[in-house]
Amino acid sequence: MGRTVFVGLVMLSMAVTSLAPQAGPVIIDTPMPAPTWARLERQLLADNVPACREFFQKYYDSRGYLQAFLRWGANDGPDDAFENFNRWPELHALGADDEIVRLYLTAWEGMIRQYSEAKTRDVPAGRDGMYVDDFSAQSDWMHHGEGLQLFNRMALSVPDLPAYRERARRFAALYMGEAPAAPNYDPKRRLIRSMINGSIGPMLRPATALDWVGDPFDTAGFVALHGESTYKQFLEHYQEYTNVVGDHFLNLVATTLPTNAYMVTGEAKYRHWIVEYMDAWLDRMKQNAGIIPSFVDLDGKIGGPTGRWWENAYGWGFSPINPVTGRREDRNRIPRALVGFSNALLVSGDHKYVDAWRDMMTAVNSHARTTDGRTEYPTMRGADGWYGWQREPWSVGALEVWYWSMRGEDRSRVGANPWVDYLEGRNPSYVETVLQREVESIPRKLAAIRNDKTQPDKRLADNMLDLNPAATDALVRLMLGALVPGREGGLLNARLRYFDPARRRAGVPEDVAALVSELGDRRTAVTLVNLNPAIARDVIVQAGAYAEHQLESVEWGGQSVRVGAPHVTVRLAPGAGARLTLTMRHYVNQPTVAFPWTR
Repeated sequence: MGRTVFVGLVMLSMAVTSLAPQAGPVIIDTPMPAPTWARLERQLLADNVPACREFFQKYYDSRGYLQAFLRWGANDGPDDAFENFNRWPELHALGADDEIVRLYLTAWEGMIRQYSEAKTRDVPAGRDGMYVDDFSAQSDWMHHGEGLQLFNRMALSVPDLPAYRERARRFAALYMGEAPAAPNYDPKRRLIRSMINGSIGPMLRPATALDWVGDPFDTAGFVALHGESTYKQFLEHYQEYTNVVGDHFLNLVATTLPTNAYMVTGEAKYRHWIVEYMDAWLDRMKQNAGIIPSFVDLDGKIGGPTGRWWENAYGWGFSPINPVTGRREDRNRIPRALVGFSNALLVSGDHKYVDAWRDMMTAVNSHARTTDGRTEYPTMRGADGWYGWQREPWSVGALEVWYWSMRGEDRSRVGANPWVDYLEGRNPSYVETVLQREVESIPRKLAAIRNDKTQPDKRLADNMLDLNPAATDALVRLMLGALVPGREGGLLNARLRYFDPARRRAGVPEDVAALVSELGDRRTAVTLVNLNPAIARDVIVQAGAYAEHQLESVEWGGQSVRVGAPHVTVRLAPGAGARLTLTMRHYVNQPTVAFPWTR
């Protein structure tokens, strides 16, 4: 199935015969000796492919079915199966071989079928299939988001894939009031009705430990990565996860689905819904002293009748007992909500969403206290007030806010960050160090894969998460000038992307390497080099992961050209390279997953 889908995509792409009008090409003919960083980038793109192939062949069959003991649950459920392909979409979109797409599409279709066929016995929500209509039957958006990373980022490489485009519409409908069988959204009150929701609708009762854990099973011979050794401990882990009814900041991750559909179709209704839902949350933050609540009841009241805005599982006041250690652990999952703010900025270009998060950091830190002459800042809020004290100011989202705004005041909140320090000229060894580290990680992962003696019937879906060899973090930062997409399930925040017009695909052409060395409010600097001494290469440079930015001009080697478009073609002579300074405006174009030559 995966191979058929991929071949169909290639035929669609080859049907396109001409590029849309654009400036250029920019001609780079200055010789550049091959930099070490460029050779390391090309090595990473090459070495990842056979390692990923070996991972796939060990843990998946030819249908794309995971070779493991399938379970429903937040510990090792369907989301973990799909997470085994984290970073694979980014890997191909950077320029790795097309085999990466063939493998992950085979697994994507295979696992959707596999988890649709898999049913629970005791857990009510999964009795008709852990997946229903190709989507998780019911879960929270921490786990939905983790399991949708592959889906949400595959459009970086396969935006015209019919199965992707159809599912993008259908999945968005689940959260826009357009799916009668899944009434997750209340359009009157602009809220998602439960923090547990999915293709069969919202859970409108207290959750049980069984709902979270899945059917009983004999744990003997299994390795549970959360530390549990008995099924009883599995249940004890989730005893306090009962409060789920009502809207929750975790649900902001759901905005990714209409964002996908908007970038596929361009239909205004998707943008309208995202803005409508996110603006409802901005209103709630204003009513709640600038802080996003984790509980909005079904009537739309913040904190319900008693005003306990910090409630619900994974909320501001969620510190359940870990049965393995016997201690309470703070499990506030507010970083996940950043996805919604990112999506709203992407589709609207309105920085009020950035302002709201910045203001929330200030609001949380305003509750600091002084103990023994030292200032402490809270991270949690419960019935007895603020707690979870730490020495540093609360800075969740500081890197994202700076990246979106490029303002000096936001940079100061980020603090020491090796990548940002490098961009500011203070960490010159960073590039080669992180690239070499990732090159060396691949054989270590391969050795661990080969030494893994677990049998499929005693293997859980999450047992191989740390064995996934795809190494892309350094490439994402250095080639794209991007934030590394996290497990939250959000989209790619990138200053640049590249396309190969000769092969009609995403990613840098063969032999080409790219290094972003400066990010600013209006300027981005990138070095492009062609390592092939005999063949010229053309590369399309796009402003933004989804053409959301606008290129105004390109300067290099004393030359300049005006662009006035989201992308420009650069022709690299054999063995040539140059540092380009790009002037651009951010978040001014309607985002799209379409490739440059189809726009």
